Amino acid sequence: MRKPIAIISAFIFIVTLVAAQISAAQERSETERAQERIERQIHHELLTLPYYGVFDHLEYRVDGRAVTLSGHVTRPTLKSDAERAVRDIQDVEEVANNIEVLPPSSADDAIRWAVYRAIYSESGPLFRYGLGSHARVHIIVDSGRVTLVGQVDREADKTFAVLSAKQVPGTFGVEDRITVAG
Repeated sequence: MRKPIAIISAFIFIVTLVAAQISAAQERSETERAQERIERQIHHELLTLPYYGVFDHLEYRVDGRAVTLSGHVTRPTLKSDAERAVRDIQDVEEVANNIEVLPPSSADDAIRWAVYRAIYSESGPLFRYGLGSHARVHIIVDSGRVTLVGQVDREADKTFAVLSAKQVPGTFGVEDRITVAG
């Protein structure tokens, strides 16, 4: 008589365990979907900021309902606009704004434009990356130091961008943070 009770108890235990695992998996997938939705919205909001351009670079990290913004911008208003846009997203509860505002510098401005012309010249192989509202390679200049951030389709395009930036007079170094798609 004890065996049927033991079998029924074991069956109930297994059913309860499986139900708990299914519930945990559903909660996890709902959390993952919510985080993916938040990430898509952040990406969209940052790309559509009115003064976000080739000389700025914004990054973000989402941890649940908390968002950390980072990167470099040339205008203080862009830093506050980015925070405000992300803070207004549904389900975002906390925003840490670690965006650095680059100091105004006419020398850095001259380097920015010279690197831009070198990389995106009409006759160059990267001209197509500069078309449209958002260039694919961002040019960050801080005290003469150039950082290239973005994504290109081929290793040759990456090499061209870095070598072109290194040839601009007045630069004190070029950091390559360009990735190759694929």
